[in-house]
Amino acid sequence: MILKFVENIEQTIASSSIVLSSNIEKYFGPALETVYIKGHLVIIDSSILEIAIFATESRKSLFIEKYRVHYMNSTGQMLFRYDNAPHHPEIDSYPYHKHTSDRTLPSTMPSLKDILNEISAIIIGR
Repeated sequence: MILKFVENIEQTIASSSIVLSSNIEKYFGPALETVYIKGHLVIIDSSILEIAIFATESRKSLFIEKYRVHYMNSTGQMLFRYDNAPHHPEIDSYPYHKHTSDRTLPSTMPSLKDILNEISAIIIGR
């Protein structure tokens, strides 16, 4: 299950028309029960998407323990970030939330494909 999860992320990146390049590192735990994925994607407008995901497999289920997906423009200004750091208990979707430049919103954990679609919409909207 861990390998399939990693393969899905790699395929999503490889098939995206907005990703110019990627540098993704994968660190597997013993018996492939955990994986830490980190790295960044360079987008066609020179913006950057940073990814950090820690996932575990237990009893044929995959669980995302921690994640952070941070999107910034070419000058490093944050445009949005999704994460599950437990620092916004007031959010209905706690600990899952989305940061924008001016607020924090309830959220679920989006798929990488959803995030790349969101970035595409931002680029098209400029």
